[in-house]
Amino acid sequence: MMFIKNDKVALRVAEPNDAVIIFSWENDMQVWRDSETRVPYSLRQIEQFLLNNNNLYSEKQLRLMIEDTQNGQPIGCIDIYDFDDFNSRAGLGILIDEKYRGQGFAKKAIELLLDYCFNTLLLNQVYALALATNINSIKLFESLGFKRCGERKQWYKTADGFIDQIEFQYINRK
Repeated sequence: MMFIKNDKVALRVAEPNDAVIIFSWENDMQVWRDSETRVPYSLRQIEQFLLNNNNLYSEKQLRLMIEDTQNGQPIGCIDIYDFDDFNSRAGLGILIDEKYRGQGFAKKAIELLLDYCFNTLLLNQVYALALATNINSIKLFESLGFKRCGERKQWYKTADGFIDQIEFQYINRK
């Protein structure tokens, strides 16, 4: 069942039967740096999250699956996290499967999510974080109208040294 969609992607709530594909994405060490993950997740942990913790109002987060509207394939996920109803803001995180990157799916998914956040949840702002080395994410957020609002120096430790993290805000102007 689709939640919202446009010409390229559809967003829907992640279901327990999505656990296997989410398991593969969450345990891909190539994306750990950008998601600030250091340890793998078990399939059971992901299933439990999808069964019990995927609630925006009680758990302050919501994971949505991104599907290609052409074939209905799950191609990634997008999260609302750090949801703060009182202060009218939330964080946004996105992951697109490697074979679907660079095709405009992330941009279309974020556009849908922003519309939902501003017109349904009535949020004032959405923020996002990107490591300074993640040029594609930085360009993506800037192309969508997110503004740089800060830089956390030496934020993420790697074997080669520390990486800065860029903070972005998108404030609803309506």
